[in-house]
Amino acid sequence: MNKKNNKLVSIIIRTKNEERWITPCLKSIFSQTYRNFEILIVDNYSTDKTVEKAKQFKISKILKIKKFFPGKAINLGIKNSKGDYAVILSAHAIPTNNLWLEKFVNAIEEDEKFAGVYGRQEPMSFSPPSDKRDMLLVFGLDRKYQTKDSFFHNANSIIRRKVWNKFSFDEKVTNIEDRIWAQKIIKNNYKLMYEPEASVYHYHGIHQNSDIKRLKGVVKIIEEKQKDYKTGKLDPKKLNIISIIPVRGQTQKLYGKPQILFTIKAAKKSKFIKDIYVSTDSKKTAKIAKALGAKCPFIRPSNLSAPHVNLEEVQKYSLNKIEKKGVLPDLVVHLEETFPFRSYEIIDEMIIRLLQDGYDTVIAAYREAGSMWYEDSDKNFRRIDKGDIPREFKEKTLIGVQGICCITHPEFIRNKGLLGSKIGLFEIKNKLDKFEVRNKKDRSIAEKTIKTIKI
Repeated sequence: MNKKNNKLVSIIIRTKNEERWITPCLKSIFSQTYRNFEILIVDNYSTDKTVEKAKQFKISKILKIKKFFPGKAINLGIKNSKGDYAVILSAHAIPTNNLWLEKFVNAIEEDEKFAGVYGRQEPMSFSPPSDKRDMLLVFGLDRKYQTKDSFFHNANSIIRRKVWNKFSFDEKVTNIEDRIWAQKIIKNNYKLMYEPEASVYHYHGIHQNSDIKRLKGVVKIIEEKQKDYKTGKLDPKKLNIISIIPVRGQTQKLYGKPQILFTIKAAKKSKFIKDIYVSTDSKKTAKIAKALGAKCPFIRPSNLSAPHVNLEEVQKYSLNKIEKKGVLPDLVVHLEETFPFRSYEIIDEMIIRLLQDGYDTVIAAYREAGSMWYEDSDKNFRRIDKGDIPREFKEKTLIGVQGICCITHPEFIRNKGLLGSKIGLFEIKNKLDKFEVRNKKDRSIAEKTIKTIKI
């Protein structure tokens, strides 16, 4: 131990049911070459033997915190401590050797501008593979001096108390209080250091075995707290987005106008659709569509209009013909003429949703709170939802309707499908959007509706 470095170090250990870890953690601490330290336990009302086991060691204080937030627990520990430095250690982080604390103190003493030093984290033999990967990739063997990078990790760190007096930890965030603190430190011209020789064994990595709920919470905090945070976004205006409208036979009349007019009109109002293609087996429909501003570079064969042929086969054929013309779309907007009342705004909103959230496919959908049934081979109806419970608690179901609007990548259509594996549902609010016109009765209702609304 460097004799000039003998300042009191307060070791703050946060606990919550850590009885399997607390003994090896404390035994390692009490074996350190640097001896001038005190230990404070900040316990979140453990229900196991954590506190009892901790009391077997020379602990300065055991503090209790009921409503746990990581920054709040650390601040509580430091407020009740006496040291010039505060070591922040997870109860399940075990120093790997007896030089751990000495290495920390020597490192932070090197420069008055070092506000904090964080150490290496190495996996346990039984750590999940994703956690081993995280620790082995993030915590390397080279020292780092950080003047811009605000990465910091409180599972194994030491901070300067007089800096903490100016900049304490955020007490409201549920995660990454360390990186938020480090960001403030960097902005105030302090430095951070990574000291790999101050190493601990830590059974879980920085993402805790890729816990999705935790990861989402971390990202949300970063987006809210980090002003220079940014992510890449695809600009729909820079993509080649086309619409393909399949029509079987001759388009019908609706209120004296071709029914396909309403769908073409909605597609033309899109800010992102470059070209509108009508895929039809009818020369008359193709002529009407062209007059309305759509493209009809082919008449599809009549066998693709047979009852047994599904929509996916039709769209695969259509895309193939379009791509052979040298048009290579980045996205395809599938629309069907049987939904004349769709709100045109949903098309662009769905395109943006797909690009922002990284979906393979986004489908228009509406909520249905009623019961759901299916008809089996014996013509019996069987219920498939969860049964009769109060409406306000009933699980609501989203019904996807591809014909209203479906945004997808061409790769799926080429494989005889519209849908990828990562599906997004875009909930439509206007009940008229889902009204479908397929027969004479539908047409009669639609024509009465057209008289009362502007479409």
